[in-house]
Amino acid sequence: MNGTPPDTGDLRPFVSLVLPVYDEAALLEVNLGLLVDYLATLEDRYRWEVLLIDDGSTDGTSEIVDRLASEIPNVRSFHHPVNLNIGQALRYGFSNCRGMYVITYDIDLSYSLDHIERLLDEIVSSRAKVVVASPYMKGGRVSGVPWHRKLLSRGANRFLSITSKSGVSTVTGMVRAYDRRFIQSLDLKAMDNEINSEIIYKAELLRARIREIPAHLAWTRNPEAPRRASIQLRRMTEGFAFSGFIFRPFMFFIVSGLVIGALASYALAWVAYHVVRFYGQTSGGFDARFSAAVKAAWLHSPHSFIVGGIALVVAIQLVSLGILSAQSKRYFEELFHLGSSILRRLPSDRSSEP
Repeated sequence: MNGTPPDTGDLRPFVSLVLPVYDEAALLEVNLGLLVDYLATLEDRYRWEVLLIDDGSTDGTSEIVDRLASEIPNVRSFHHPVNLNIGQALRYGFSNCRGMYVITYDIDLSYSLDHIERLLDEIVSSRAKVVVASPYMKGGRVSGVPWHRKLLSRGANRFLSITSKSGVSTVTGMVRAYDRRFIQSLDLKAMDNEINSEIIYKAELLRARIREIPAHLAWTRNPEAPRRASIQLRRMTEGFAFSGFIFRPFMFFIVSGLVIGALASYALAWVAYHVVRFYGQTSGGFDARFSAAVKAAWLHSPHSFIVGGIALVVAIQLVSLGILSAQSKRYFEELFHLGSSILRRLPSDRSSEP
């Protein structure tokens, strides 16, 4: 049955390695061979399977995936008829894996193979639900990545680490180990790379234990395989900003509201200053003097009234939205806890169609 490893009476933990692939014909066979050879060295401790999730490839990858699955007993193949992006590919892999632990990995081997054993050692010893291979934590490093992309990725992960309050240094990383029952209990929605941030977000909501290990991300391991043009900086930036908004939506509203409120305070302070100054230059009763002072201040600096007034209204609205979003997030957390508890009590057969 799906979700259950073969019943051999073997007490070694069963591990599922999920490999999303898209147009990887140039390197798939060689790199899968390296992965299978490496997993064979762990067989004294772990049983294993490899799930190749072909995400609608158009370069012959589909045929290679099926051939390798027929030639290697521990390899299973799955296909999307069209490209549905990595989020759907990972969800499809999660729903069909059978191991006690699930490793998600990149077929380009930009993380060396020894990360697999280190991830497994950490999730077994710590009993964590998620273990992240993190090049941005202390002891981690990055090689061969263009400086502008490295700067964006490091800055974005720092931003997401702060907004998520999870303490995870590499929120967007895909190379991870999961407790299978936990990852299958999450109701994941993201279709693209945002799924990695979504998992951290929902694991945090459930107060799940998340761990990191220092990792080495090295694009130089496959110099003959160019990085895909489809992974663009603009798309990455949009994804990071969206993930940050999901983690802490009220921060975007409240911080923006406070900044605009400071601008409103500055403009209205000038209004008050001019009103007080012109008030001292008028005569008569309070009402008459105050009205004359306001009129004179308006004639002297109408933009202060306009900018200050509009900015104040916008600031109040943004802060109010921030408070409402904080309240909505709390309601969502309660509903998510409830929904996850119900899912854990459902039968474990969670098969899905691509």
